[in-house]
Amino acid sequence: MPDTPAPFDDLVTHARETRVIVVGGGIAGLVAAWECAKVGMPVTLLEASDALGGTIASAEVAGLHLDAGASCWTAGGPARDLVDELGLGERVVTPRDDRTWIAGLPKGGAAPVPPQSVLGIPANPWDEAARRFIGWRGAWRAYLDRLRPPLTIGKELNLARLVRTRMGDAVLDRMVAPLSVGRFAVAPDRVDVSAAAPGLSSALTRTGSLGGAVADLLVDRAGPAVESLEGGLAALVDALVARLGDLGADLVTGVRVDAIERTPEGWRALDGSEELAAADLVIVAAGPSDAARLLVPHAGDAVTQMTDASSSREIVTLVVDAPALDGAPRGAQVYAVPGSGRASGLVHATARWEWLAQAAGPGRHVLHVAFDRPAGDAGEQALGDAELVTIAREEASALLGVALDDGDVRGWHRARYALALPASALGHDDHAAAVRASVAAVPGLAAAGGWLSGSGLSRVVAAARDEADRVRGAALWGGSPRD
Repeated sequence: MPDTPAPFDDLVTHARETRVIVVGGGIAGLVAAWECAKVGMPVTLLEASDALGGTIASAEVAGLHLDAGASCWTAGGPARDLVDELGLGERVVTPRDDRTWIAGLPKGGAAPVPPQSVLGIPANPWDEAARRFIGWRGAWRAYLDRLRPPLTIGKELNLARLVRTRMGDAVLDRMVAPLSVGRFAVAPDRVDVSAAAPGLSSALTRTGSLGGAVADLLVDRAGPAVESLEGGLAALVDALVARLGDLGADLVTGVRVDAIERTPEGWRALDGSEELAAADLVIVAAGPSDAARLLVPHAGDAVTQMTDASSSREIVTLVVDAPALDGAPRGAQVYAVPGSGRASGLVHATARWEWLAQAAGPGRHVLHVAFDRPAGDAGEQALGDAELVTIAREEASALLGVALDDGDVRGWHRARYALALPASALGHDDHAAAVRASVAAVPGLAAAGGWLSGSGLSRVVAAARDEADRVRGAALWGGSPRD
């Protein structure tokens, strides 16, 4: 008697005969490729750049191996599950300092974000930590939140309108907007409250005020907000690449896919008229502009509604000699009041991560300075390296309140990435559902990536796994993917 039943043998054979093309070698593409390869499917991954990982990138700067893009994930969740599954759990680290400051306040001021706040909304506007932002006049205006009649409580979904009507412009402009723009490059008037802070609207109904709702949400808040890996997130990419290699996947870099074509035999990936690969399934996990170009001919204009909303972020990494930063005078991250400077914010990486501070040594610091632009706007990308590094140093000086001279800079790196909207952006879920429906209607086609799932490593990982499972399941259990 055979050790395995015939249906299982048939399934294994079917998997081994079902070829998969993955277009895009960012984290979404690598995860989708792995989900298919680990059940025996032959996978060819095509990446336009010379490196895999997408926004999870690294660079050698002044002798330090550094994250040059994404550097952490929201604690726990699908990203942590992936890390554990890849055997990297022992390398997980939490911040030694995760305080957030906001700079660019009136008269050049800066202050730490009150710990008793959600999305920058204070639980108590009279608290001194909040008054440093809004002053006595702003505190009086915000206190009207407690006195307003509960006629529309829990109904307003637009973050900007909710905060402005209940607590006033000072709270919105000086506390909420810097965090929304700095973290996600999205203005508060484009943020859905129910997605950005689940439970806030219902807490608003229960407590009768926005401040009371914030206090209510904070009751169950505990533990670190983010996690990372000792040595940097590049280890996650390396682990996925190694696993894919062990499974026989073909990972090809430096190849741009101009189009995907559906044929009676399945799918072809094309560079002009040249066929790059042929397969039964194709998963498009490219960035927003490439995804739109590849998917629209097959899935329609619903894709364009998602990809047109993207923006870009240029990150300038500076390694500086600045002993004045040893005490992390403004915490681990500083965001700017919109319009107060050219940078949207920075991460003081050596303040945040103990392993990096030890590698850098006393007096040497790593700063990631972010510049945001709408998609298609060249912005800082048009500047030469020397000019941009000077601007980044000057912006870092203003954000940190510590003078940094040109001679303090020991090394630098610049990188530009497409910046996905957060899932909390107004209309995101509806648009994403329309895209997923139009893609799923095409046999053998799948799509993944931050532009579709929303930003954040956990969301990207979870969505890539779900999409790979959908198209993989349809091929293995639902008949031929060409049907």
